Amino acid sequence: MILFALALSAMPALAAPPDASPVPMPRPDRAQTEVAPTADLAAEPAAPRGGVVIEVIALAAIEEAETEPSEIQPADAASITGTETSGTGEPSALAIATSRRPVARGEVPEDFAARAAELRAAADAPTRTNDPEFRAWITEFQARARAAGIAQSTLDAAFAGVQLNTRVLERDRNQAEFSRALWDYLDSAVSDTRIRNGRAQTEEWSQTLARIEEQYRVEAEVVVAIWGLESAYGAARGSTDIIEAMASLAYDGRRRDFFEEQLIAALQILQAGDTSPRNMTGSWAGAMGHTQFMPTSYLQYARDFGGDGRRDIWSDNPQDALASTAHYLAEHGWTYGQPWGMEVRIPDGFDYRLAGEQERIGAAFWNGQGVRLINGDPIPDHGPASILLPAGHRGVALVVYNNFRVIERYNPADAYVIAVGHLSDRIQGRPDFRASWPRGDRALTFAEREELQRLLRAAGHYSEDIDGIVGPITIASIRSYQDAIGVTPDGYASLSILERLRNS
Repeated sequence: MILFALALSAMPALAAPPDASPVPMPRPDRAQTEVAPTADLAAEPAAPRGGVVIEVIALAAIEEAETEPSEIQPADAASITGTETSGTGEPSALAIATSRRPVARGEVPEDFAARAAELRAAADAPTRTNDPEFRAWITEFQARARAAGIAQSTLDAAFAGVQLNTRVLERDRNQAEFSRALWDYLDSAVSDTRIRNGRAQTEEWSQTLARIEEQYRVEAEVVVAIWGLESAYGAARGSTDIIEAMASLAYDGRRRDFFEEQLIAALQILQAGDTSPRNMTGSWAGAMGHTQFMPTSYLQYARDFGGDGRRDIWSDNPQDALASTAHYLAEHGWTYGQPWGMEVRIPDGFDYRLAGEQERIGAAFWNGQGVRLINGDPIPDHGPASILLPAGHRGVALVVYNNFRVIERYNPADAYVIAVGHLSDRIQGRPDFRASWPRGDRALTFAEREELQRLLRAAGHYSEDIDGIVGPITIASIRSYQDAIGVTPDGYASLSILERLRNS
């Protein structure tokens, strides 16, 4: 969860996680409830070196596993030629399903052999090393941990077998930049598969979700949507050893204070008995469990909803993780019954300088400006609201409320917040956005966003740091420049605005 604030908050959109679990999960008895019929950790971003091809293949395998069972599983194993059987007539553990008719392939690419060799080299590359300097650092760190109240017995168990994880260091140093347009992100983050699986999970965990909603006053569909985006409903919880990852990153020193704080928190979790050292797994950057809590957030907000004395967000049973997520939102100001946002229509002649999260005004004002819900109804009064134009005046327009900002506390990227809100709506059976997106546009790269800020500064419209973050200040600066050149001042960081600045 908080992981994204470290690396992706500056980005216009995020990589979508896989849609569904490739493995079955134990479920309680289904409640008799009606669910509407149908419609990447954030999965962690793939590293641009080393394991990127391997990781892409792994994601492809997950996607294949998400295919409808009838498409990938035979109804009768005995009917498949080439299936090896055991003496009992059942398929053996080594059974291989083969096609009756080989499918003709296209021509083999010229670089196939070289790429295959690279794949093998990446797969065989060592990811852990018994580095003596790292061992010395652990000894030094343990003294600080003991001073923070961590028992030596906890340290001995936590660091047993821990080595320097070079793959984690590589991913931290070479985090891939995602320059994915919002609409492309939403296409996968709120896909038909994810909606369908979200509805299925809502049905299967309906009794647990109802109790969570009653206790924390956070709508079940919002919790389920976060679950879907953070770990694909439990499929992508992460398998990296958290103690090893946090220790490797703290030793590396690029963000030593942050990761040492997370390591201390992880040790406190172990000392409390919530899980065991090697069961404490998650993403390479420390996010854990079904809804991807960082260790410090876990200490503050995790809950033992199952009543077994442990706050187990790693279990196949997601109840503690879902309750912890609801508790997190509640503690950050969630308003029960308030929408996160709704799609609206902007009238001709609208003053686009009023758009943006900085303007928080009542519904009466927006209705007076001629803004209406997409179906033509007046905007309902759910408290102070803002008009958001995530793709400028040519894209979907939203009225957003305080709950939008509460989801931002979970992950500050607008793309993520919109995806959570929209997925929660779709799980409830509400319609897709009706307005179109400017799909001919592409997202600016990080270098281009920095260039945009430099050119805005040179033109006298920007005076802050050059950081590549298109936040409220940069949007206001773009709006000021657009106003000066006589175009719609929607604050949209488009390639066309960058090109105008380049040519001015």
